[in-house]
Amino acid sequence: MSKQHQFDVLIIGSGAAGLMSAIQLSENLSIALISKDKILESSSYYAQGGISAVLDSEDSFNSHISDTLNTGFDIGNEESIRFMVEQAPMAISDLEKAGVNFSQQRGNYDLTMEGGHSSKRIAHVADKTGQSVQTNLLAQVQQKQNITLFEHYLAVDLLIDGNTCHGAYVFDKKSQQVISFVSHKTILATGGASKSYLYTSNPDTSTGDGIAMAFRAGCEIVNMEFTQFHPTCLFHPHAKSFLISETLRGEGAKLILPNGEEFMHNYDNRLELAPRDTVARAIDHEMKTHGFDCVYLDISFKDSNWISKRFPTITKRCHALGIDICSKPIPVVPAAHYTCGGVNTDLSAQSNIDNLYAIGEVAHTGVHGANRIASNSLLECIVFAKSCAKNINKNSIGNIFPTIDDWDASRVEPSKEKVVVTHLWHEVRRIMWNFVGIVRSDSRLKLAHYRLLQIHKEVNDYYRIYSITDDLIELRNLVQTSKIIVESALSRKESRGLHFNQDYPKQLDKAHNSVIIKS
Repeated sequence: MSKQHQFDVLIIGSGAAGLMSAIQLSENLSIALISKDKILESSSYYAQGGISAVLDSEDSFNSHISDTLNTGFDIGNEESIRFMVEQAPMAISDLEKAGVNFSQQRGNYDLTMEGGHSSKRIAHVADKTGQSVQTNLLAQVQQKQNITLFEHYLAVDLLIDGNTCHGAYVFDKKSQQVISFVSHKTILATGGASKSYLYTSNPDTSTGDGIAMAFRAGCEIVNMEFTQFHPTCLFHPHAKSFLISETLRGEGAKLILPNGEEFMHNYDNRLELAPRDTVARAIDHEMKTHGFDCVYLDISFKDSNWISKRFPTITKRCHALGIDICSKPIPVVPAAHYTCGGVNTDLSAQSNIDNLYAIGEVAHTGVHGANRIASNSLLECIVFAKSCAKNINKNSIGNIFPTIDDWDASRVEPSKEKVVVTHLWHEVRRIMWNFVGIVRSDSRLKLAHYRLLQIHKEVNDYYRIYSITDDLIELRNLVQTSKIIVESALSRKESRGLHFNQDYPKQLDKAHNSVIIKS
């Protein structure tokens, strides 16, 4: 029996980018949207801060562009940045039409400030912007008859013939079978790879799947050494991956040591509103110098009613863990947060493989450079999802689907050694945290690369012998993506933005991208 689906467009990933592209695509197209977990389980859903856009008459596109370029340490693509920034107000309008109600103050947007920005330009929905965006976009998707949702489906590999993508092999986690999703156009919207690290603000879904699949298919992967560590993840044994939004610092919260002493003045004159790489390195330095397990973020000097109204999600979550943020500081540590590099694309989200697109965190559009400025991420998702859909809508799509062989599982057997997968999963994440973290050196990077090469071979051997599981698929992608991160880091002989190498502490005069291509 053939295990095959045929759709005009296959969207792999159900975050803001995936949902927005599905909405924007023509209703004449048949669309499959697959999610590796529940539809709403994505990094987009947990985004607390907001979306940056020029919405104030005293602000300007040029200022937003300049702030983005400066935060990206002059390695961003100015054409891509200008495209995104100029589309931002319309992106906000599109989200409002979809049902997103941005916070208002006296009839205007309640714009706030975040690190790297020179003006208040962050539109938000209290401290749960991502949740509002996701739920409203999903409601729009569910109203469309031409979109079929597949929950708990995990992509295994892209279907590639020559330089053309024809869909993907996809693992149905419930039936434990691999199904061929054959499509005329395929959109990767799989998110980033921060689960490569031991400590991360991301959900369990962020295992670099799209980046690894695209690399194996022959895509250019660009600037993967630039992993952004969010400075303030909640430090608590039961607070798995809970982020303390940058908007607290935007509203005046102070970083302090356990004795109450402030320290950001020792690192940057912008204090707590310095870009994330600077703040994360400052916290990392204080923790390592003094042997602290964490530092603290204090906003308790503000009015308690204002705090609970402005930050209801954070207040509630901390309170459940015994932390009253209205009366005492919040324990925080840096954690891997955002992948600035990814699958290289143009302004229409097209990769170098025909009929394959990438949008959102999986993509390298050039807008982030060496460091993402706060709240440009959801903006990038929306703007490039629209651009991608527009490109697909204007191109004719044929009626004849290619003939694709079903997945062959006849030469493998169920594994009796699943502990191997679990062990290697944890080892990779510890290697990345200890050797490829906030501060790096060539010796640590080479140690990481040597062991990852071994693990990569072990995992591929295991993959060829045993039946695949969702854990094995993710491990295979995690190892591949981690290896790309290390190779990208080794290729950069300078310190720039999020990549700080003690052996090359200076920044080169001329910026360049690092490009990894499958040999």
